[in-house]
Amino acid sequence: MTVTSQPDQQQPDLAQLLRPVVRESSVSEVAKRLLDHLSAGNIKPGTRLPAERQLAEALGVARSSVRGALSALDVLGIIEIRPGSGSYVREGTSEFLPRAINWGLMLGQRRTRDLVEVRTYMEGVSARLAAERAGEEDVRRLEGHLERMREAGSDVKAFVDADIAFHLETAHIARNSVLSDILHSIRALLQVWMERAGDIEGTVSGTLCEHGAVLDAIRAGDPEAADRAMAEHMRMANVRLQSSLDGEGRFPAGQ
Repeated sequence: MTVTSQPDQQQPDLAQLLRPVVRESSVSEVAKRLLDHLSAGNIKPGTRLPAERQLAEALGVARSSVRGALSALDVLGIIEIRPGSGSYVREGTSEFLPRAINWGLMLGQRRTRDLVEVRTYMEGVSARLAAERAGEEDVRRLEGHLERMREAGSDVKAFVDADIAFHLETAHIARNSVLSDILHSIRALLQVWMERAGDIEGTVSGTLCEHGAVLDAIRAGDPEAADRAMAEHMRMANVRLQSSLDGEGRFPAGQ
C-alpha cells in the first residue's frame, strides 16, 4: 500500500476541525473524537495526521492522551504509525469505521476483555449446538478449514483467515442465525488482535490441537465434549490474546 506524505490540499486540516473537550479526556474519548472525523470523511485514506503536539493543543489534552489514542487506532488497523514519519490513515478503513463506532469500540484493555468474555460463552454454545446438529457434509467442511490452517504454515493472515472460517462454519452448523451474526461481528472486531496473537510462539501448534479437539467432539456428536473443548480453546486463545496486548504495551493500565 502506498500512502502520500502530505495532506490533500482540498481537505481541511484535522487539527483545525477539532475543538477542546469539555472535561479531562481519557484515551478512549480522544480516540472517539478522532474516529468521528475519520468516519465523516473529513480525512481521506493515505493522509498524514497532524503531529501529536498539534492534536493535543486542538483537543486541550495532554500529549500522552493523544499518543494512547493513536496507538489504539493503530492496533485497530485504522491508522498506521510510522516511526520518524508520522501517523497515516490506512486505505480501506471505510467499512471498519462504522462498526467500530457502533460497537463503542474505544478499546482500552477493559473493553477488549469484556468482548472476549462474551465471545467465550457464545462460542461454547455454538460448539454444543453444532455437535447436536452436524451432518457428514458439515463435518467435512470443518475438516477442510482445519486443513487450511495446517497448510498456512508461517502465513499468519492465512492461518487466521482459516481459523475464523472454522468458527464461522461451526456457528453455521449450529443453525442459529442470531448466534452466527453476533459471533461474526465480535470476530470482526477482534481480528486485528487475533493476527497479532498469531505471532506468539506456540500459537500455531496449540491452536491446531485445540481446533482438532473441537472437531473430534462435533464429529462424535458429543455436545458436552464440544463445549469443553471449545472452552479450553477459548481459555488458551484468551491467554495468547492478552499476551499480545501486554507485549504491545499500547493501552494504559486501567483503560
